[in-house]
Amino acid sequence: MSDLQAKPIRLHAFLAAAGIASRRACEELIKQGRVEVDGQPASIGQKVYGTEDIRVNGQPIPVLSQKRFRYILLNKPKGYLSSIKDPQGRPCAIDLIAPSIPDRLYNIGRLDQWSSGLLLFTNDGNFAAQLMHPSSEIDKEYFVQTDQPIPPGFAASFMRGIILEGVRYRAHAVRVVAPDKAHIVLIEGKNREIRRVLEHFGLRAKILERIRIGPLSIGELSPGQWRDLTEQEIYALKAYMSSRPSNKGPRK
Repeated sequence: MSDLQAKPIRLHAFLAAAGIASRRACEELIKQGRVEVDGQPASIGQKVYGTEDIRVNGQPIPVLSQKRFRYILLNKPKGYLSSIKDPQGRPCAIDLIAPSIPDRLYNIGRLDQWSSGLLLFTNDGNFAAQLMHPSSEIDKEYFVQTDQPIPPGFAASFMRGIILEGVRYRAHAVRVVAPDKAHIVLIEGKNREIRRVLEHFGLRAKILERIRIGPLSIGELSPGQWRDLTEQEIYALKAYMSSRPSNKGPRK
């Protein structure tokens, strides 16, 4: 078992990553006594490694260490949802991958429907949960083209922090490269953060594309194309995650 897999995660997050249901629904399953870990009723907040005998309604969840892990990078086109399925029948990003992959995959993080760019998929629950957790502090870079020139104070204000409706939005870095174009790096990344800040300045995103997550870049993939990560990329991403300040122990 790798060092990354040796870190436990909360049971409801593990079940959600395994595709059982949403995190909230998995918590309800645990509350209802429908989840067992090594023959004992599970409890809310319980942590697991993924190698235990975990059962939902008596049915075993596959041991992660016995699965062949897949790590896939997709260039999500505009108009696709970051969901496994949509009740309204709108196209989902997973539909671009699923016909070619027998494994049950789930996306790591999200991009809103009208944003494009780098989106990761995997069947490695531990890896997904740790990468998605805010404490991982993985930086994500976005390319933005706006419908109007970007005002002079935009970059400094966004990096200093902007409070909108009681929520503070703060970019790690902003680099304006043309009157209507910028590169923005976020660490945590709240829902529609860049779009909300743009709207605050009277701007609208004509293009909002995620081009990098940590050491991974979108490269030459065209919208709708995907590929497996190389072993070197997987190693680099895991090493990058381990190097983040939150994973090095207490800060001085």
